Amino acid sequence: MASATDITVWVISGLFALSIGWSKYSKYKAREKMVREFSRMDPEQREKLLSRLQPELQIEIRQELMKRFRLKTDL
Repeated sequence: MASATDITVWVISGLFALSIGWSKYSKYKAREKMVREFSRMDPEQREKLLSRLQPELQIEIRQELMKRFRLKTDL
């Protein structure tokens, strides 16, 4: 049968997995919200705000805007 240590290890592993999953979900929701807000902006304002972001995030948001909303942004 399972000992107390085995159960403790499984519980801790489950909590780690849950916290990792939750952080990935919250990151996804935040990016989703950001992309939707960028899609509602006028092009000049969108480019101004995109230029302030980190380059990796800029590329990711531009790709999502093009893929989901067919909005072309200046590169």
